[in-house]
Amino acid sequence: MILNPATAEPPRRRTRLAVAVALTAVALAASAAGCSQSGTGSTAPHPGTSATTAVAKGVQVPRPDHVVVVVEENHSYSQIIGDSTNAPYLNTLAQQGALFTHSFAITHPSEPNYLALFSGSTQGVTDDSCPHTFSGPDLGSELTTAGLGFAGYSESMPSAGFTGCDSGSYARKHNPWVNFSDVPSAANQPWTAFPHDYSQLPTLSFVIPNLDDDMHDGSVRQGDDWLKQSLGAYATWARTHNSLLVVTWDEDDESHSNQIPTILVGQPVRPGSYAETLDHYRLLRTLEDAYGLPHAGDSSAVTPVLDAWQR
Repeated sequence: MILNPATAEPPRRRTRLAVAVALTAVALAASAAGCSQSGTGSTAPHPGTSATTAVAKGVQVPRPDHVVVVVEENHSYSQIIGDSTNAPYLNTLAQQGALFTHSFAITHPSEPNYLALFSGSTQGVTDDSCPHTFSGPDLGSELTTAGLGFAGYSESMPSAGFTGCDSGSYARKHNPWVNFSDVPSAANQPWTAFPHDYSQLPTLSFVIPNLDDDMHDGSVRQGDDWLKQSLGAYATWARTHNSLLVVTWDEDDESHSNQIPTILVGQPVRPGSYAETLDHYRLLRTLEDAYGLPHAGDSSAVTPVLDAWQR
């Protein structure tokens, strides 16, 4: 900012004024970006967890050794958080990690949300149709181009590299990376290939439960139990091995403004509740910034999460 040359403030005062004005501009930009992301009646960032504070302190997204992203299905924030009867494990994770209380999906139905989280774009898809082929950019190709590991593990997918639209309780519409020609087919793995030695995990991976275990066809309790049994040990390991577990939802049940739970657990995480607006594009941007990757699609227009990390 250029101050009026006619002003007579001492240099130190002018410097303080310039800094204040710059930080105010950052705050307004961050708030506007957050409010434009969900399209669902966003809430401004919590005063104690503002982007302004993080920027002023030079905070960056940490670089975990491993990230596992789990996507659940079709439930709103209020159907999961606070329901310790049907979702006891998820509520335990929410207490142990960072819980985003104003997290939103992009649209309805399922498939465009998976594409948005993986590529920063719904790719023009407005339904759950199959098959599709896209050229990128996307998170998987960004990671592999950077020499980092990526894999997606889908429960009930019959074999590595499978491209069919469905098989039993597996649904390709919930597996976005299979649609991208720039992602190696070897990255498309069944859940049975998920390493038992977590140090052997790729840098970043997605885990997609099947239709019975992701709360789509099965109950919330069934999905909660599957998550605990399948990834509870990883969540524990991540807290002492510079790693991260992300649990989010594709969308709500179309009755709650598309507000969904999003939980981050792991050693880099500063536990607490965060009221800033988060959506799939911002979550993608955060994962990209953790590894210094380019920004795919609409992730380039939003800010990463900067305040939920240990200092």
